[in-house]
Amino acid sequence: MSRSGQLTTIGIVDDHALFREGLREILEASDDLEVVGEAGDSAEALTMVADKRPNVLMLDIEIPGDGVLDTVARIRVISPETKVIVLSMYDGPQLLRRLLSSGIRGYLLKSVHREEVISAIKSVVSDPDRLVLAVSRDSLAQLHGPSPNVLTDKERQVLEFAAQALSNQQIATRLGLTEATVKRHLRNIFVKLGAVSRIDAVNRAIAASLITAPRDPGAVPKGFG
Repeated sequence: MSRSGQLTTIGIVDDHALFREGLREILEASDDLEVVGEAGDSAEALTMVADKRPNVLMLDIEIPGDGVLDTVARIRVISPETKVIVLSMYDGPQLLRRLLSSGIRGYLLKSVHREEVISAIKSVVSDPDRLVLAVSRDSLAQLHGPSPNVLTDKERQVLEFAAQALSNQQIATRLGLTEATVKRHLRNIFVKLGAVSRIDAVNRAIAASLITAPRDPGAVPKGFG
């Protein structure tokens, strides 16, 4: 039970219904946990949080709609007592830094065991100062160190073309790569820069002087495709 002696209420936000169903089953196997709402995108998440005010929100990092940072910020305004635990496939220290600054209470890789998920929820509810992280040792070490310039030359080239609003196929042609390789480079860039979207990666790289801004101010990067 929570410190108030009541059930710990939980909201789940993920755009995959099968994942939500599986997580619900895992959580509700514990007598003191109750899933009170589900959502598939950021707008539904905000509506659900406003209506249900769950003790804990399990938030996938790549939901459709607004970016995860904006979503967390709005959740904290709508329901300050709701503790946000982010679920992710990514293990990038840059993004983790930004999320921790936004006020999340936990960050779990989706590869964790069910016992770790349940333990994380109970920990952040029972201890108001507890922060729960389930990430790799390397990511944790980098989290406490300086932010390194980790983009390779090829990744910079790919991102510069992405900043010019070229498609993945166009970038592949320019660099003599396959489209799959371009996608892989973009995914790696996304993680390394702690970006929550492709345009965010471009903006952060420009701000950090990793790439130059495109000459055409109207150019808008396309999606990952």
